[in-house]
Amino acid sequence: MARGRAKLALLAAFFLLPIGASWIIWWFDLAPGAAGNYGTLLSPRPAALPPLAALKGKWVLVQFDGGACDTACERKHYFMRQVRRAQGKDMTRLERLWLVTDTVQPAPALLVAIEGTTIVFRGAALAASFPAERSTAEHIYLVDPLGNLMMRFPRDPDPARVIKDLQRLLKVSGFG
Repeated sequence: MARGRAKLALLAAFFLLPIGASWIIWWFDLAPGAAGNYGTLLSPRPAALPPLAALKGKWVLVQFDGGACDTACERKHYFMRQVRRAQGKDMTRLERLWLVTDTVQPAPALLVAIEGTTIVFRGAALAASFPAERSTAEHIYLVDPLGNLMMRFPRDPDPARVIKDLQRLLKVSGFG
């Protein structure tokens, strides 16, 4: 009698296991090849970044803006800082780069607020290698540790969705 019940339990498990596995894959969004990214994927190409030691081998969030930095520019700085911090132990794998597109010096208060951001003042010359719908100031770009441009986000992105994109990238990336 006990032997018959064991066979029945094994048979039930045999048929219920695929259903359970598919539910787990759906629930935890583990489907291979699922296109769930928020940022716009770009065809990989070398990004024209300045050869700075701080950026070498790191994922880099890049923004283009003038030195006067209006409120939209300040929001992008705040957003990039918060997205980096949200990566927890992986935040050291991510750097921020501000390519200033003019000769205006940023305000000292802004420089204090964005401490840790690498600033380069010849950004307008580098903008040509970054694709944009209207202007490079309309996006935040992501460059991989090998120096390839790979993704862009809108000017006012949804932080939770960008954090999720970056967490996925950092999780599966063996470098940077």
